[in-house]
Amino acid sequence: MPAAKLLILGLLVALVPQAAPVPSALESNPKGWTDLLADRTLSQWVRVPLGPAGKLAAGQAGDPSPWTLNADGVLVCDGTKVGHELYRFAEEMGDVVLHVEWRFTKVEGEPPYNSGVFPRVTADGKTWFQAQTGPAGGYLFGNAPVDGTTQRVNLREKMTENRVKPAGEWNTYEIRAAGRTLTLWVNGAVVNEFTECPMTRAYLGLEAEGYRIEFRNVKIKRL
Repeated sequence: MPAAKLLILGLLVALVPQAAPVPSALESNPKGWTDLLADRTLSQWVRVPLGPAGKLAAGQAGDPSPWTLNADGVLVCDGTKVGHELYRFAEEMGDVVLHVEWRFTKVEGEPPYNSGVFPRVTADGKTWFQAQTGPAGGYLFGNAPVDGTTQRVNLREKMTENRVKPAGEWNTYEIRAAGRTLTLWVNGAVVNEFTECPMTRAYLGLEAEGYRIEFRNVKIKRL
């Protein structure tokens, strides 16, 4: 296609009005939410190992937790000091909307920042479904038991668009877990949905996996 036509096409695309962001459920109705970081002692949060090792990283079990709540009410995880673990809330839950705001601490280069927000996970962390974070995130995936074996479920190809902001900027996730359906809203739009979640009651949590990440406004609304 000639350069002039490409320029005109680009201008036309730029003039097409973008869909207005859809407000989060928390923004739409701030009443009826429970703040999971209200207890500054974090006494209801539990560290759970993830991955084949089946234990917290060597030297970590007796060390101070990498999860700390700062003076601004932001949960900070220094994932560079741990292996692969889950910070799980102690209460098992049914249908909820989980609201979480998160950002990675930016580092040099373009590393594969890694962490996740878990709307449903078993107490031992072996069966789980999470919303992947990081620049390439914004989709649901998990480990599900199928006929006695664990099967990976990955909905990345069904993500409608990647709305995740770069490292250093705050992102907002809302995950609606209702029955067998998990719906992921990212920074203004629903981008992913999974309709075959085998767990209708489970725990929720946040993931540490090699990078420093912050979380704030970790809230739930029961449905």
